[in-house]
Amino acid sequence: MSEDNTGRRVAADSTEIRADLARSTGEFVRSVPFIDGLSRRVARRTESQAPGGGSAARAYLSEEIVPELDELGFESTIHDNPESDEHPLLIAKRVEDPDLPTVLLYGHGDVQFAHDAQWAEGLDPWVLTRDGDRLYGRGTADNKGQHSVNTVALRTVLEGLGSKGRAAEASLGYNVTILMETAEEAGSKGLRTFAAARADDLAADLFLASDGPRIAAEVPTLFLGSRGALNFRLIAHERDGNHHSGNWGGRLRNPATVIAAAINALVDGNGVIRIPALRPDDPPASVLDAVAKLPDVVEDGAPETDPDWGEPGLSPAERVFAFNVLEVLALDAGDPAQVVNAIPGAASASMQLRYVVGTDVSDFENRVRTFLEEQGIHGVAVELEHCMPATRLDPGARVVTAAVDSIRETTGLEVAVEPNLGGTIPNDVFAEVLGLPTVWVPHSYPGCNQHAPDEHALVSILEQGAEIMTGMFWDMRMSPGDWFTSK
Repeated sequence: MSEDNTGRRVAADSTEIRADLARSTGEFVRSVPFIDGLSRRVARRTESQAPGGGSAARAYLSEEIVPELDELGFESTIHDNPESDEHPLLIAKRVEDPDLPTVLLYGHGDVQFAHDAQWAEGLDPWVLTRDGDRLYGRGTADNKGQHSVNTVALRTVLEGLGSKGRAAEASLGYNVTILMETAEEAGSKGLRTFAAARADDLAADLFLASDGPRIAAEVPTLFLGSRGALNFRLIAHERDGNHHSGNWGGRLRNPATVIAAAINALVDGNGVIRIPALRPDDPPASVLDAVAKLPDVVEDGAPETDPDWGEPGLSPAERVFAFNVLEVLALDAGDPAQVVNAIPGAASASMQLRYVVGTDVSDFENRVRTFLEEQGIHGVAVELEHCMPATRLDPGARVVTAAVDSIRETTGLEVAVEPNLGGTIPNDVFAEVLGLPTVWVPHSYPGCNQHAPDEHALVSILEQGAEIMTGMFWDMRMSPGDWFTSK
């Protein structure tokens, strides 16, 4: 056989092995052992926002994650959280050779509040319940189901490469580090500090993880970062107590009117941002090109888009994925339940800026306060409450092309590439603190109720997600230069 024919035979064998492994992974996700394992994980009450959950969080890591990874040749260590006694973190490492490239995987074992009493009849947030394609239970979509799928995919590839299926002895051709936290639903408390202190342990060449929803259930999706989230309050406090509007109207400043004027100075009645400091730079052409290719999907039960709301000249997708939005989340003045004829002494508005890369939020409070003063609006305090940075990998990056090609080969479907989520996740920890290219492959969908009662995953998406990740782990081995750019 000629060298050329030999090369073609090897390539053909690799393609067949890849397809067989992906198919095997998908079949396992449909199996009783996988469902039973996820059921056991869902039963662990790892609500990270509830006090006293430290023991449940640590048990999830030590009893669910560590034994599973031990079988795959990982060395795992559970660490205390530098900012919380109740939210431990895990680092697991599988090092074949320090000179090989490394992929950093991530997941979180904590869940949102269960809201037990609000679930539909016959459903329990702590009991996995299957109804057709749906798997109900807290954490099925966010994030226990998703990180469980990724480990199954990695196991399948390792067993396929190992002698007699011994995964721990298999050679991937690259190293794998896994970081798992238990405070994501509590704002990833301590994660940034921990990552900075453990940067050497978490050093890698690529970040790959699964969380959040696809753009639609039937559309495989990548997202490459997230919009930032900056929450702040506008406060006007004129005096203690309320004063009769007949006796004092026209003689006293009304703080509610002042707050209404302040909001209108920042964002108009059509949702257009008026303050220049909160508008982003023009997005790169690669971002606009990626957004233009996103499918226009309308999910059942979703509200109808308001076509005239937001920045003029942009499509709804561009407004979500390539621009900023300034929202009013809550207003406080007087007592709407028992309105009286009185001028309130104080008023406030809770505001949120969702922003993309290219927005300067430094010195935020002073810049907003100065702008309001320039508009003739005085006496408004600006208080910053919380800020998570915006991050975004260039959609034209080589690894994005590799990931899209891999998913297309596995599924035969076109892939939606979101430059960033419209929402916010702690991607800045991986992109900024660790300096990694970040690729997210979500295994959920917009209607999964991930932070609400009746949270559920779709078996069909978990199955396809497992196949996708199997293909990716295989392709990293076969074409490392396309995935790992620093080594």
